[in-house]
Amino acid sequence: MIKTLAASIRDYKKVTIATPLLVLGEVICEMSIPFVTANLIDTIKDGATVAEILPTAGILAIIALCSLAFGAAAGITCSHASCGFAKNLRHDLFYKIQTFSFANIDTFSSSSLVTRLTTDITNVQQAFMMLIRIAVRSPLVLIFAFVMAFAMGGSVAMVYLIIIPILGFGLFFIIFKVRPIFARVFHKYDALNESVEENVTGMRVVKSYVREDHEKQKFARAARDVCADFTRAEKLLAFNNPMMNICVNGAFVTIIYLGSKIIITSQGTIFDVGQLSSILTYGFQILMSLMQLSMIFVMVTMADESSHRIVEVLNATPTIINPAEPVTDVVDGSIDFDHVSFKYSKHAERQALDNIDLHIKSGETIGIIGGTGSAKSSLVNLIARLYDATEGTVRVGGVDVRNYDLDTLRHQVSMVLQKNVLFSGTIAENLRWGDPNATDEEVREAARLACADEFVDGFPKGYDTWIEQGGSNVSGGQKQRLCIARALLRRPKILILDDSTSAVDTKTDAKIREGLATYLPDTTKLIIAQRISSVQEADRIIVMEGGHIAQIGTHNELLETSEIYRETFTSQNKMTEEAQAPTLDAAEQEGGEAHE
Repeated sequence: MIKTLAASIRDYKKVTIATPLLVLGEVICEMSIPFVTANLIDTIKDGATVAEILPTAGILAIIALCSLAFGAAAGITCSHASCGFAKNLRHDLFYKIQTFSFANIDTFSSSSLVTRLTTDITNVQQAFMMLIRIAVRSPLVLIFAFVMAFAMGGSVAMVYLIIIPILGFGLFFIIFKVRPIFARVFHKYDALNESVEENVTGMRVVKSYVREDHEKQKFARAARDVCADFTRAEKLLAFNNPMMNICVNGAFVTIIYLGSKIIITSQGTIFDVGQLSSILTYGFQILMSLMQLSMIFVMVTMADESSHRIVEVLNATPTIINPAEPVTDVVDGSIDFDHVSFKYSKHAERQALDNIDLHIKSGETIGIIGGTGSAKSSLVNLIARLYDATEGTVRVGGVDVRNYDLDTLRHQVSMVLQKNVLFSGTIAENLRWGDPNATDEEVREAARLACADEFVDGFPKGYDTWIEQGGSNVSGGQKQRLCIARALLRRPKILILDDSTSAVDTKTDAKIREGLATYLPDTTKLIIAQRISSVQEADRIIVMEGGHIAQIGTHNELLETSEIYRETFTSQNKMTEEAQAPTLDAAEQEGGEAHE
């Protein structure tokens, strides 16, 4: 774990190494001050003049300034090192996530990945900052202070040797109890983030169903769970300070008693006031170092769980990777499924797709229909290798998709997914996701073919209109048309429309299909739809049922041979006729009135 995280230090190695060295200089200076001060006190006690104590006072001032300089420099290098480390770690984690397949994303969940990129990295950053500065300083102060105290006070300083193990055992016991709580709390953070993410992305649904109170209660439960665990942990950690104060103050009382007794009985010949003062000062430094160590233990305990969660992502192997010698050219848009079966998880009980045998010629237009859960989307996801087939082979252009360079394949297989996503930016910037080098004319042409120009030209800023996160300031139909235009700009060899015209009217749907036929005549087009009218002019139509291909044929053939297709067609036509009936009745009535 440490090796994996340390790889993210990279260009901040120098400041990372410099920080402990500067801290060492600071500690040496600080440990010298009580020693020099003790000699100064004894000199004053013996009746030294101002002139005689000035050199010693000057030395104290120089040492204090050096300590200040070392401390300030250590603070600067530490901040650079910790912030730089966190920046690199976020970079590495985010870039790793970009290599993940859908299967990897499903394993971790999006809310958990957000927590790891934010809360977990912040915890690790703070722990790293403490480790290279305070975690170096505190043990050094503890060791130096004890050695100097023993050198100055001899057997009197042995009191500290007794309390240090007691405090160490107490700290270890508290950390042992607290660590499992922190391990649980980060999983609850994931649940909290998931609640927020669901609520924000589904805000329109929440408000339309007046479910604000339900969402508040769900969020409150998640927040209470996090609060309860943190409270439990804080109650245990609250014993740190009282335990240390009792031990160290008890040590102070003992040292003052023993030291005073020795000074009085020996008349200052064995032990004097200056030495007692320095031992108490060193004792205070020991107390502070122990308190800092307890803080470090708490922070490192929290960061340890966060580190494991981060490393879990960094060490995860993408389920879909480039082959050793990838094919970098897609010859054509032909697609072949050779006895393909697929399931989303190794532990899944049933196959999502079972023994699919399908062959599509380059340039064909294929319609795909089927009920909810019939695996229509699962089928097309295998073409762009968003998932890998469990059994069998999927070929594009005569080549197994697993042999292609991923970028090459996905540049030639353009998908308009069932869930349309737009990103923050202008309309033109969103469309240029399809082709970053597209000219303004090409952007407008793609928008025209997708019937998006009808509403874009109506915006005051046209293609410079700003799209909010997730496309929240455009309607569902507008979002779909922009996503289709984005896919058209890529001019792929295979175009997949996964129920991507469900939010547009039938007239616009027909215009979009007409545009696709003229703009991309040689492109293989796969159209998943719920409406028969969207696919009835396709070269062939696939009817999916329960992960199988139930039937394949043209519109007319399926009306004769497929009961599922015929029932769907009849049902949709009946609904259309019923919807048009009131309009026809009104027209007939108007005609009768006019005749009268």
